[in-house]
Amino acid sequence: MVAIYYVMIVSALYFVILMFSFRNIKDIFRRATYSKYNTLSGSELVPSVSLLVPAYNEELTIAENVRCLMTLNYPTYEVIVINDGSSDETLKVLIEEYGLTLLPNPEIRGNISTNKVRGIYYNPQYPQLYLIDKENGGKADSLNAGINLSRYPLISSIDADSLLEKDALIRMARMYMENPEETVAIGGDVRIANGCVIENGEVKDVSLPRRVWPMFQSIEYLKAFLGGRIGWSHFNGLIIVSGAFGLFRKDYVIAVGGYRGGYPGEDMNIIIKLHRYMLENKIKYRVSFCPEAVCWTQAPDSYNILSNQRKRWGRGNLKNMIENRDMVFNPKYKVMGMLTMPYNVIFEALNPYFRITGLLALLGYVLLDMTNWHVLVVFGLVNFLSGYLLSVGALILEEMAFRRYTKLSDLVKMLLFSALKFVGYHQLGVLWRVQGHIQYLQNNNTWGTMTRQSWKDKNEAA
Repeated sequence: MVAIYYVMIVSALYFVILMFSFRNIKDIFRRATYSKYNTLSGSELVPSVSLLVPAYNEELTIAENVRCLMTLNYPTYEVIVINDGSSDETLKVLIEEYGLTLLPNPEIRGNISTNKVRGIYYNPQYPQLYLIDKENGGKADSLNAGINLSRYPLISSIDADSLLEKDALIRMARMYMENPEETVAIGGDVRIANGCVIENGEVKDVSLPRRVWPMFQSIEYLKAFLGGRIGWSHFNGLIIVSGAFGLFRKDYVIAVGGYRGGYPGEDMNIIIKLHRYMLENKIKYRVSFCPEAVCWTQAPDSYNILSNQRKRWGRGNLKNMIENRDMVFNPKYKVMGMLTMPYNVIFEALNPYFRITGLLALLGYVLLDMTNWHVLVVFGLVNFLSGYLLSVGALILEEMAFRRYTKLSDLVKMLLFSALKFVGYHQLGVLWRVQGHIQYLQNNNTWGTMTRQSWKDKNEAA
């Protein structure tokens, strides 16, 4: 019975968060349909931004990604690509594509400790583009190297396998400009690009993936970002800004010591550190989510790559919770201490163990005739219906405010896969998280194998 109560409590909390997402739908729709971005993108009042693009073995996607970033609708920004000791042709591709040459005396403004920088490349014909070549140190180390070189007060982290919509950055800036004194970080909406038609670094035709693994992830991302992060943002309880696309005040990122290296989960860690710093110093602040600022990313399309990614996420989540355990149920940290952190520990980090032990206990009771089999059926139905309705709720939010997927067939497909994910895929997610925790106990801090495809290959695969 404990397992059933646990599932019911988790489901109730998810629905409360979803309710807060719906409460914000008017403001989201207003911002999503705002039509004066062309005027705003030419304004001198818009704050300048440094885009940081960590790249490790990204030769197949990096040129397209940089081409996209160089043509954003934004007045003043720079693109800093950080080659993190790639073993492929990432460095060569960018040097040849943009005619970059080694800067003899580059101006390094920050002093966050990083692995050795071997050189900084530049071409005056592309004044907003810089390329850092450094020894391998991981994504966090690369971001810190980019911060040290950056010129502007805002920084934005962008994954090298992702593409921004042309007005994504200006949409984020508009949200920042509404409350610049308090806003320390803003997360963007990340969507799956598999299945979309990509031309010249831009998503020309939005469509769902044809392969099963990316399709399941499309449903997951909609539920997590639209059904979850909008709600958490409502009461300043966001615990993560996706590493694929986020905007930060550089001064506060430097104040907390930059990104924490040495293990996955740097995107969650920097947000926890910002919450901690602001609350301990009694500074009024906000960590926000901007769902209308969209970043399209390549999703893993094979079992091995996807499982590696999810194990890494589980590892990073557990390590962050253990290292920041003093915040849990600590009123000093307000919403983070009394709600977000306890929620993440009990209903995210420990979720697989409650579900596994609960299911095993129920099966044992049924086999030993200690309970009625109807209890097991009820457990399964509650688990399925609550999860399915949450996914449907996220789809309704999508249709009310954004309507990126205009084909009826896509909507039917999303409804179908929202149900199918509970037949195998959901259970694999539980397994991967447990395996990630085991890797943490083994001090396994590797990133795991991640292979890319060129956007051209993605189009052909779609």
